[in-house]
Amino acid sequence: MALDQRKAPLFEALVAHERLRAGSYHVPGHKARARWGDERAAAYYGSLLGLDVTELSDTDDLHHPEGPLLEAQELAAECFGAEETRFLVGGSTSGNLAMIVGLCRPGDLVIAQRNVHKSIVHGLMLAGVRAVLLSPEIDRLSRLATVPTERQVTGALERYPEAKALILSSPNYYGMCTDLSPIVAAAHRRGVPVLIDEAHGAHFGFHPEFPPSALRAGADLVVQSTHKMLGAMTMGAMLHMQGERIPRAAIRQALSMVQSSSPSFPIMASLDLARWQLYSNKERTFSSAINAADRVTEALEKTSFRALGYGKYASPGIAYDPLKLVLFDETANLTGFALRDELEDLRCVAEMADEKYVVLALGPGTTLEDGQRLLEALLEIADRGREKRMATKHIREHMFESGENLSIPEPVLFDREEYEAVAVRLEYSVGCQAAEWVIPYPPGIPVLFPGETITEGIVDRLKRWRHEGARIQGARDPQLREIQVRRDKDG
Repeated sequence: MALDQRKAPLFEALVAHERLRAGSYHVPGHKARARWGDERAAAYYGSLLGLDVTELSDTDDLHHPEGPLLEAQELAAECFGAEETRFLVGGSTSGNLAMIVGLCRPGDLVIAQRNVHKSIVHGLMLAGVRAVLLSPEIDRLSRLATVPTERQVTGALERYPEAKALILSSPNYYGMCTDLSPIVAAAHRRGVPVLIDEAHGAHFGFHPEFPPSALRAGADLVVQSTHKMLGAMTMGAMLHMQGERIPRAAIRQALSMVQSSSPSFPIMASLDLARWQLYSNKERTFSSAINAADRVTEALEKTSFRALGYGKYASPGIAYDPLKLVLFDETANLTGFALRDELEDLRCVAEMADEKYVVLALGPGTTLEDGQRLLEALLEIADRGREKRMATKHIREHMFESGENLSIPEPVLFDREEYEAVAVRLEYSVGCQAAEWVIPYPPGIPVLFPGETITEGIVDRLKRWRHEGARIQGARDPQLREIQVRRDKDG
């Protein structure tokens, strides 16, 4: 039976159920009534609770879909160009965990990009696999990391023909990506499936100004955070599958293990609506956001601020997402952290910042007024002419060494074994093995993971993150004065 992209079957089923006004003698306990004794809470949540139901005869079951949820997922697969799509209510994290655990067995070897999100690393740990970690290519202009080069990947595939998967993350947090097609083709020639964490690229391929999607490049498994750059609610994501190189039944089983048995129907219905919006509005879905970005970037010449991906700050061979405004101060008088703080003072809240860049994420909900507000804030910051909080000019150091300059590394075993640890001053930790995660968030990419040897370069970078007040996850001391390292066997 032909699918009808004009429908939003899951959302429509929830609305129809709410209109029944049936007595609720099932979970959830709120019974669609916001009775918390707070008028503000009732005003915010009242209309939403009617859609917050459970698995009923007319609402379907995420773990065994047969009705409107099955149809919604089939519509999503057709829309995004996959053979099969599964809704995720735990963000891309749940999809990343499931695709690794479903594909791999303990002791298997995979080839993975070094600068992946922590959820990928957690998936490697849960699966108990050995991973060959390839350093990414470093864009010379921006000093930002992308994916490993085709040459690096091919070398690793030749050295480790037993690899069960190639795991990459694209685009990066800054909206930058390279052509994945040659890398995917190289893996497929050796029968190796390609898994892509495309959390920030759910919109790719839906507008001429966007890069192509990883599915279009031929990837076998692709995870997308539909809530990040499309219109779904937070935690709404999708796992797309295609081809015969992956064990789909095992991946579905892994999804049932890592996803809640009581998934949020409002989140799932918002995934249905995000897909419906793409079908209904086509490229117009992004018109306001792109126009807002154009309004800002066209006026930056009046300031010292510049946008990555525009003019002389665009690298050949790199595709840039126009919905990620990556701004920096060309004079280096303001770091990315400082520019973020200045913007927040003017009630423009950015997605993230590092020592050079501030990243502002736009989306289908962005309006021209949002672009004008951001522009006015940038002009005001420029007019202040303040040079406090910063910086001698410097070339931005990147978090990783470029893979083109390195040999193929030995595999690292990822497990959940606990090791005895001791705290040492960060300055004295060089040469020790880390016993904890150190994860600046965002972007959520580990600078250190347990078992990795701490180098002088890592210590220097951590000092800069500490100095700039970055938010650190994983470390017992979030101020990074001390770091946990593995105690030597000899004590």
